[in-house]
Amino acid sequence: MTQPSTPSATTAGRGHESAPAGRVHEVDAVRGFALAGILVANIGFLADPGYAMADAMPISEGPVAYVIVALVLTKFYVIFSFLFGYSFTLQMRAAERAGADVRARTLRRCLGLLLIGVAHGFLLWVGDILTLYALLGVVLLALRNLRPRTAVITGAAIIGTLTLVMAALAALSALDPSGSPAAQADPAEAARVLALATGGPLDFLRMQASLYPPMALMVWVFQGPMALAMFLFGLAAGKTRLLEGLGTRTRLLRRVQWIGFGIGLPGGVLYAWSSPRTGVVEVAGLAVNTVTSLLLAAAYVATLVRVIGRFPAVGRVLAPAGRMAASNYLGQSLLIALVFTGYGLALGGRLAPIAVMGVAAAIYAVLLTLSAWWLRSHRLGPVEYGLRRLTNGPSRS
Repeated sequence: MTQPSTPSATTAGRGHESAPAGRVHEVDAVRGFALAGILVANIGFLADPGYAMADAMPISEGPVAYVIVALVLTKFYVIFSFLFGYSFTLQMRAAERAGADVRARTLRRCLGLLLIGVAHGFLLWVGDILTLYALLGVVLLALRNLRPRTAVITGAAIIGTLTLVMAALAALSALDPSGSPAAQADPAEAARVLALATGGPLDFLRMQASLYPPMALMVWVFQGPMALAMFLFGLAAGKTRLLEGLGTRTRLLRRVQWIGFGIGLPGGVLYAWSSPRTGVVEVAGLAVNTVTSLLLAAAYVATLVRVIGRFPAVGRVLAPAGRMAASNYLGQSLLIALVFTGYGLALGGRLAPIAVMGVAAAIYAVLLTLSAWWLRSHRLGPVEYGLRRLTNGPSRS
């Protein structure tokens, strides 16, 4: 999730407002923007934990939820996954310049991500993605010598296979006209989970301990293949230096916007409409979303890059958060928990969806402000600094 910085250690007392050499400003800004999408996608689960964490969740009930499903869910983690693969190539180059062992460095970094992810999953957010990134990072290490074309073909084959599997499941569902009965949220279970989430720190931890292991398995199984495909696309982009000077490729960006919004937006609407349904409609919506979510995510990125080209201040606001994305990813989970769980205000289940979005906006503003403030006197975020020390080994900072 983070890109390598210059070799100097974290320093305090001196200004470091400009990005370190070797970083791509637009990539940091995209990563900072993607944090907003991750925040919006995740906050609802703790804002109403009773239903979100129970057997069934009303994922598309109400206009706010409908918009989030159509425009946000499944669109932003693919951006992070792509950038992880891209950053992997930068880390390989940094290791080669330093004469270090790429394999050893990567394995240490993946170990660090795994440990942080497990702690994050048990203590704050059961939907943690870092453990998946740690596991797939080892896979990417084994595939690091793939040629860019081969990496793209392999990633496309994974996505194509996922789409075909879900299309086949939809066809099988169509053979059973009665379909499966829709899963119903159990009010008693929802109340139990809500009481644990808001009852106190120990109650919340008990909820986390019971929900995190099965949720982690779900993340690995259902998000793992798509994340691996995006890792491979990012690997290809890094090897071909696709993202360097991306802002000058106006024709390419426009084409991505036309295709991405033209196909991705209808696909997102279909996904939101089909999500609460069952049988062939639900599975067909998932199959379509597998492809259209990537197109919509690409359109978001292309639009942001073009906006930054015209209004550089936007990039300057977003880039600090992107430079310390791992710290912000954990930080947003902490702030969400402090607002909605027994760790703090225990507002879970009390706020209307539109108010929850207001909380998300406030949290994001806090993170942007803190990131800019922190990087005035440090080169890396606190989590990034710890990962860097572990990655480079005890003799390097």
